[in-house]
Amino acid sequence: MARPDRKSLRAALPGIVRILRRFSPQIRQQKNLLVVSFVALIAEIFLHLLEPWPLKFIFDYILLPGFKTQPLGIPFLDELSPFALLTTLTLGLVAIAALRATAAYFSVVGMSLAATNILTEIRADLYSHLQRLSLSFHHKAKSGDLITRVTSDIDRLREVTVMAVMPLLAHSLTLVGMIAVMFWLHWELALIAIAVFPLFIFSTMRLTKRIRQVVRQQRQREGAMAATAAESIGAIKIVQALSLQDMLENTFFSHNRQSLKDSAKAQRLAAGLERMVELLVGVSIALVLWRGVQLVLRQSLTPGDLLVFVNYLRIAFKPMRQLAKYTGQIAKATASGERVLDVLDIVPDIRDARGAIEAPPLKGTVQFKNVSFAYEQNKSILKDLSFVVYSGQHVALVGPSGGGKSTLVSLLLRLYDPLEGKILIDAHDIREYKLHSLRQQISVVLQDSILFAASVKDNIAYGCLQASDQEIEQAARLANAHNFIMALPQGYDTILGERGATLSGGQRQRIAIARAAVRQAPIVILDEPTTGLDQENEHAVNEALERLTKGRTTFLISHNLKPVVQADLILYIEGGKILEKGTHIELIRLGGRYAAMYALQSTEGNGLMAMR
Repeated sequence: MARPDRKSLRAALPGIVRILRRFSPQIRQQKNLLVVSFVALIAEIFLHLLEPWPLKFIFDYILLPGFKTQPLGIPFLDELSPFALLTTLTLGLVAIAALRATAAYFSVVGMSLAATNILTEIRADLYSHLQRLSLSFHHKAKSGDLITRVTSDIDRLREVTVMAVMPLLAHSLTLVGMIAVMFWLHWELALIAIAVFPLFIFSTMRLTKRIRQVVRQQRQREGAMAATAAESIGAIKIVQALSLQDMLENTFFSHNRQSLKDSAKAQRLAAGLERMVELLVGVSIALVLWRGVQLVLRQSLTPGDLLVFVNYLRIAFKPMRQLAKYTGQIAKATASGERVLDVLDIVPDIRDARGAIEAPPLKGTVQFKNVSFAYEQNKSILKDLSFVVYSGQHVALVGPSGGGKSTLVSLLLRLYDPLEGKILIDAHDIREYKLHSLRQQISVVLQDSILFAASVKDNIAYGCLQASDQEIEQAARLANAHNFIMALPQGYDTILGERGATLSGGQRQRIAIARAAVRQAPIVILDEPTTGLDQENEHAVNEALERLTKGRTTFLISHNLKPVVQADLILYIEGGKILEKGTHIELIRLGGRYAAMYALQSTEGNGLMAMR
């Protein structure tokens, strides 16, 4: 990634090259449209160059004919009377203006369409890539900042990929041609004209470096603002309950004010650069006129030649004006493009291994062999775990919070990979299978079941996108959800609020169970599925869970030992290690930590019953 401490304008060039190279496949898809737009742009510039020539002929052959005694050299025009020649040349001016306007129209429309198509492809690629990055990345990243990269950062790429770079390239190529023409018209005046170029380059390089630094700071602050807004709005209930509004508003206000200062500074620097270019253009034209008029008075140059030369000089500086005008935008777009590339260049930690195959229909025998895992080095979460769960068995994971229970089932889903050891399903390492085909055969019900702002039917179907309406209804009946779904305003077509906020906790959980049931997976993971539910909803959810897990290999994480009693295998996990394992009866007889936990919960339960 280009660093802001590189010298001046060159600091932006590696970023632009990197962006264009990275997105060359998307740009090539719009090749035909871009070529047509570029040709139209060149035609517009060429026609712009023709505009002063009719004026030259009017000055030299009609207004001041004494300067030119030789004919035009164009047979048709040489035969015309002065009035007819004037009429023809003025009509020529209109024709040139009309053709230039037409070329400009096709250039702008074509480039806009190409930019929109490219933008759409890049945004889709970025969103797809973000979906596939591992949880370790998303746990560290700020969601608001990522949203900013998907939305506004990609919008600014339009300026650097098409709307600024291509016109500037065309104008710059034209500049070279016009400098050659100016030398052909009069080499001395051409030298005077380009004498200000070094001063322009120095000013541009110096100011561009400062603009780039400010813009990168501004984009970082905008990402921080988006992250703060997304975090506070996503947890608005907690924010209001804890009266955190003032604190979060102050944080947002601080970032917002600093972003405003950075934006104003960048605009001020860009405006200063534009004014500098305008001044240099004025100086150059003044010097050319000062010397050019002397040459005209000596009849070494015609007034028409001087007029064309000044017009060419004015047009020749257009790329400089454009560069000054778009410097701030190019810097912003380059910074945004690099932020997008920073994400796209991240290689997912969890991905299909080379030679991975589609997982066959699994039976569900799961084996952990000497599995160790850590989110960070020297901070082990799981340490040398080994156990076997046979097909159709129910295993319960119990123990204090933070012991590694949720991490264990995350490894089974390949949300992470173990640092040591291996996880086998039906005697095959799960890394042999493609991620999608493995996860499709594991159903999950979490404590805080996430529902989407879609219909009830769609939320259930997310468990199996190919499920029919009949299969969706069967899954809802299994989850004890059909009756309350039918009582909703539009039944299965009712649109839920974001995260299912329009439903009660028990209703959300039963729809989540229906979503797991419609998948008909051989392995089921239940992570505190009844926590926070009242007695009535807990009973309904437990009934649904019994039907869901019947005959399936089931991993149940629970602090409530009541549903754990019937498990075929209980693993007591603490500090990342399995300290005890066995059936409920075996562990009670052992008289260890599980037995103590069970005795404590039984005593608390009896106390609550006595109070009632």
